[in-house]
Amino acid sequence: MNFPATRLRRLRSSAALRSLVRETRLEPSALIYPLFLCEGVGVRREVSSMPGVFNLSIDEALKEVEACAALGLGGLLLFGVPDEAEKDEQGSGAWAEDGIVQRGLRAIKNLSAAGSLVVMADVCLCEYTSHGHCGVVNREGDSFVVDNDPSVALLAATAVSLAQAGADVVAPSDMMDGRVGAIRSALDQAAKANTPILSYASKFASAFYGPFREAAASTPHFGDRRTYQMDGANLREAMREIEQDLAEGADMLLMKPAMPYLDVIREARSRFDLPMGAYQVSGEYSMLHAAFQRGWLEPERAMLESLLSIRRAGADFIVTYFAKDAAALL
Repeated sequence: MNFPATRLRRLRSSAALRSLVRETRLEPSALIYPLFLCEGVGVRREVSSMPGVFNLSIDEALKEVEACAALGLGGLLLFGVPDEAEKDEQGSGAWAEDGIVQRGLRAIKNLSAAGSLVVMADVCLCEYTSHGHCGVVNREGDSFVVDNDPSVALLAATAVSLAQAGADVVAPSDMMDGRVGAIRSALDQAAKANTPILSYASKFASAFYGPFREAAASTPHFGDRRTYQMDGANLREAMREIEQDLAEGADMLLMKPAMPYLDVIREARSRFDLPMGAYQVSGEYSMLHAAFQRGWLEPERAMLESLLSIRRAGADFIVTYFAKDAAALL
C-alpha cells in the first residue's frame, strides 16, 4: 500500500523501535584489532600518521591483549616490526623461531585472557626484507621482478613457523600466485592440518596503505607493488582470485581495503558462502581521524557508520584500528 496508509517513519519513532527493526548490527565479537610488535621492553611508540596506534614491545602488547579480551573483541591480527639490522634480501626473520611475532605469539598464548580471542598472524615478507617487497626480488639494472615461486616457498615456511608458535589462523597477504595451496600443503605436512588459512584473496594495490607502511616499516625501497597486488579497476579479476584461493584450500577470505571497495565485498558475499572479513585499512582510519581533529565529522557516529557500511556490504568480521574504541561504545 502507498502513502498515507504506509508510513515508513512509523518504525523510526524511538530508539527502542529503531533497534528492534535494525537489519545490520555491529558487535565487538566481529571486530579484529591489529597489533604491531617490535623489539625492546616498555616500548609504546605512536605511529605519527595513525593517532592511537602504536609499535609495541611484547610486554606492552600483552596489556593490549588483556584490554581487547575485556572489551569482548573477536580477535587480534599480529604484524612484526623487526629492527632494520635484522632484515635481509629474503626476509628470513619472517620464519625465524625466535622472530618477533613468534615470540609474541608464545607470550600471548600464555595469557589466560587470550583464550577468548582468535589470534591471527599476517603471513608476508615485506616487513622483514631489506628491500620492502613481499617476496624474493631479482634485479637487472633499473628493472626488477618479484619472483613468484621462490617467494611462495618462503611464505609457506613462514606460515608453518607462525602456526607452530601458536597462531590460531595464518593470513597470507602477499598476493603471490599459488601461495594458499603451498601453505595448506606445508601446514598439513607439519601436523598443522587444523590451522585455518585466512586469505587476503583480493588485495588491491591501493593508495590507502600509506600509514601502515610507516607503522610496519615496510615501504618498498624501489618500485611499487602493482605487479602482484590487484588493479583497483578489476572486479571480475577479484572474483577469479577468490575462486583460485578457494580451490587451493582457503578457509576464510579477507577483503582489502574495505570502504573504497564495498562493491567488491558485496559481489564476493553474493557469490561465496564461506566466512569473509574486510580490513578497514590504515588510510581509511587516518583519513577519518584527520576529519575528527578538524571538527569536520562527529567521531563516534562516523566511526560506527563506517564500520556498519562494511558489515552491510557483507563482511562477517572487520579488521580495524577502531576495534577497541568501537567495542567500548557497543
